[in-house]
Amino acid sequence: MPARVVLRSAGVALLISAGQEGMPEVVHWGTDLGEVTEAEFEALRLGSAWMVPGNSVDLNPRLGIIPEGRYGWTGTPGLIGSCAGRGWSPGWRIREVRVSGRSVDDFIVAGPAVVEYGLEAVSASLWMLLVVEMLPTGLVRVRATLENVGDAPFEVTELTLRMPVPGQARDLMDFGGRWAAERMLQRTRLDMGVRRREGRHGRTGADAAFVLSLGEEGFGYHSGEIWACHVAWSGNHLHLAERDFTGAQLIGGGELLLPGEGWLTAGRRYRSPWVYFNHAVGLDAQAERFHQHLRALPLHPDSERPVSLNVWEAVYFDHDVARLIDLAERAAALGVERYVLDDGWFGARRDDHAGLGDWVVSPEVWPEGLHPLVNRVTELGMQFGLWFEPEMVNLDSDVARAHPEWLMQLEDRLPLEGRFQQVLNLSLPGAFDHVLGQMSAILEEYPISYVKWDHNRDLNDAGTVPDGRPAVAAQTRAFYALLDELRRRFPQVEFESCSSGGSRIDLEVMERAERVWVSDNIDPDDRQRMLWWTSQLLPAELLGSHIASGRSHVTGRWHDLSHRAATAVFGHLGIEWDLASATEEELEELAWWIAWYKDHRKRLLEGRLVRVSIPDPGVWFKGIVNDEGGIYSLSVLEATPAVNLGMLKFPGLSSERRYRVEIIERPALEGVLQVPWMAGAPLELTGAQLMGAGLRAPVLRPSTTVLFVVTRI
Repeated sequence: MPARVVLRSAGVALLISAGQEGMPEVVHWGTDLGEVTEAEFEALRLGSAWMVPGNSVDLNPRLGIIPEGRYGWTGTPGLIGSCAGRGWSPGWRIREVRVSGRSVDDFIVAGPAVVEYGLEAVSASLWMLLVVEMLPTGLVRVRATLENVGDAPFEVTELTLRMPVPGQARDLMDFGGRWAAERMLQRTRLDMGVRRREGRHGRTGADAAFVLSLGEEGFGYHSGEIWACHVAWSGNHLHLAERDFTGAQLIGGGELLLPGEGWLTAGRRYRSPWVYFNHAVGLDAQAERFHQHLRALPLHPDSERPVSLNVWEAVYFDHDVARLIDLAERAAALGVERYVLDDGWFGARRDDHAGLGDWVVSPEVWPEGLHPLVNRVTELGMQFGLWFEPEMVNLDSDVARAHPEWLMQLEDRLPLEGRFQQVLNLSLPGAFDHVLGQMSAILEEYPISYVKWDHNRDLNDAGTVPDGRPAVAAQTRAFYALLDELRRRFPQVEFESCSSGGSRIDLEVMERAERVWVSDNIDPDDRQRMLWWTSQLLPAELLGSHIASGRSHVTGRWHDLSHRAATAVFGHLGIEWDLASATEEELEELAWWIAWYKDHRKRLLEGRLVRVSIPDPGVWFKGIVNDEGGIYSLSVLEATPAVNLGMLKFPGLSSERRYRVEIIERPALEGVLQVPWMAGAPLELTGAQLMGAGLRAPVLRPSTTVLFVVTRI
């Protein structure tokens, strides 16, 4: 009998059937079906089977987790590769099925569990371990390891993992973007053919699909079934959504391999990244599954996230010790808990043309080392953090002059420079040991609690010596290995994933990082959107969210402090501002916001995200809710067609409980902008009333944000 597996968790069910021939097939992935008997499984399998289509193979099409053309799938194969043109359509046979380590050859029902399929393709001399895991959150993740068990080399061109999606789900959503404009929403319709999103940056990319969702028409934050996937990989990758002539639909993805990166000599293995699959009703429920998964990771930080000051936009490369100490003292007086020294402290790094790759403290700028600054920061009761860009190098550096062979390069040329940088090839043992040694020396000498890990250029023409073969895949794995080793040596250090802002955000890097830098653009108008959509994958406590100076250094727009602060508190709060240039009134206001954040960060950084779709463009209304109530944000970024936005309904509350509603408006809105309920004492209403009827929205000018604190009585 075929192995038939039922996995159930958190309202999601996954039913997989596996015979002797071909890949395992998904009978159902979606809403939990309740208890499923063996007879019911067979009925569901028969009920979901495809008819024999006209002018096709004389067999019911079969869609495996790695789809195969041999069974009638005429779309993109799951495995593309060959042994010099042979073995390109492997005849897979399942040799073993194990569920949580137990061998299975019949029918089994489990909750969260790991299912392992051992497959063999004798004619192609291949062995595969296919792992399907149902997580406690209801997420499903899939990974395959392919081994060449023959004598001749086998080249893997592409290996992607897929899951089926019902035909009624035709509304497709993913993301694009660029530097300083990450997470730009894209919605379209999936018609015949393939939606293929490739990332060729050598990092996740500001334009990454991020989360690819296929759902019922018009799905929103709280309605509509959605099937989604995310490729957990920080190098080149691809996402796919595909519909063929039969009406069959698949989503999935994998690593995007450059020529030769999938070359398997005898005995060599290729392991794909994890591909995560997420079924939910509504985008908020989808986000919550990802958030629960991340919050369950061993390294996930608690809600007492230290308020940070990063000095970059205050001083850039001007590392004057007295000025930096003055910033530290001003920050401590405001209640800042972490001080971060950014780029420019090392080697010959007086601007971005030189010194990158020499991770030694500059004796020119710091004749006593970093000790005067670090000592003062710690005396003030703050943690000390430091910026690194371990994978990059300037040609004008000691390491590049000593070891030009460590640079990524083709056989006849270096890549074009990006930001005056080249890439240090960490897949070479010498380069890896160099970076590990220099970073370890710094982390051993100073009491460093935090590392901002940057990555400021794409890996274009990223080859390795001596022959220039592609090395993006090897670099990605070397990056993981370097970070893993540093975490092992220095478990007290928190690491941030920064990559020209938000260009390396994915579930694999989040196995190693406690924070991301959402964007180099701190303009609050843009950050409203960026925080909103980056939250589709990551919870608030992982999102670096800073209050910058009044005029944005990227967009040039000016914003009131209240708008900047009310935007930033929905993340891991920090400051990116030359405090010496701030007025006394600004410092007083900033201190108020820091104190307010500390009082409320547990609620802000542990709760569940809820969002409301407002028809008017440029209006964002969201909240973070828990048992105590919710903290909601209304932000208006542009003039609306009508004076009033209507009634604000506050989702995520308990219907039976009573709540007090307070509005945070700093400074207070002018009387002509206030609605009547704001003029008196805080209102007290039930959750049912706040969710069902709501409250009249205040009238807000463009680039204005107000907060509502809804607290259980």
